[in-house]
Amino acid sequence: MGRIIAIANQKGGVGKTTTAINLSASLASLGKKVLAIDMDPQGNMSSGLGIDKNEVEKTVYDLIIENIGIEECICEEVIENLDVLPSNIDLSAAEIELIGVDNKEYILRDEVNKVKEKYDFIIIDCPPALSMLTINAMTTSDSVLVPIQCEYYALEGLSQLIHTIELVQERLNPALEIEGVVFTMYDARTNLSLQVVENVKDNLNQNIYKTIIPRNVRLAEAPSYGMPINLYDPKSKGTESYLLLAEEVINKGEE
Repeated sequence: MGRIIAIANQKGGVGKTTTAINLSASLASLGKKVLAIDMDPQGNMSSGLGIDKNEVEKTVYDLIIENIGIEECICEEVIENLDVLPSNIDLSAAEIELIGVDNKEYILRDEVNKVKEKYDFIIIDCPPALSMLTINAMTTSDSVLVPIQCEYYALEGLSQLIHTIELVQERLNPALEIEGVVFTMYDARTNLSLQVVENVKDNLNQNIYKTIIPRNVRLAEAPSYGMPINLYDPKSKGTESYLLLAEEVINKGEE
């Protein structure tokens, strides 16, 4: 039975899509069957996994608006063990087109339910906004993983995100949990990164992953080549970190 994890933070630039891409690819490289779902109209997760988002025939948009079945929209074995449900800019119109649609909060969930038996993990990259697309991701998911950048304003906006997750729990998906927080863009050379980690640990009553993702040039370059870090540079610090995170995620599910 697949675990469904939404990766969400309404702040942009916190390593959310980088985490979605590389966690998906790392889980796949550890032999898990993974479906990566791109719910962000920017489509960066799709292109970061090597899909030409402007050429792809069917996307999340077709699934949500045109009622096309999920099987028709999935790109299979984009990487070994990894299927992708891609997205592109078309999805930005979905918000408006969903006005007045019944049960619009559950469109994604109902489709994902048809295929989730096939996967060990389904990873959903949410847009950097608390929108209807994010809500669809959260009603579909078992848990939410929150990437936090190691910077001064890290905690800003986090309480808002946690409030949204609690509202979704209360009204739409009682089973939703906070998977945990993962620190990204950690710079060992600055005291600030360390202070942020300590501050969040003191103030946040959540599971915090031991693995911390470093600021890493190779990690930043990989998406422009349409590859996850473990294929782009298997020996990089980024590869090592995301593999450790994947192992933690797997072990957490087995506890």
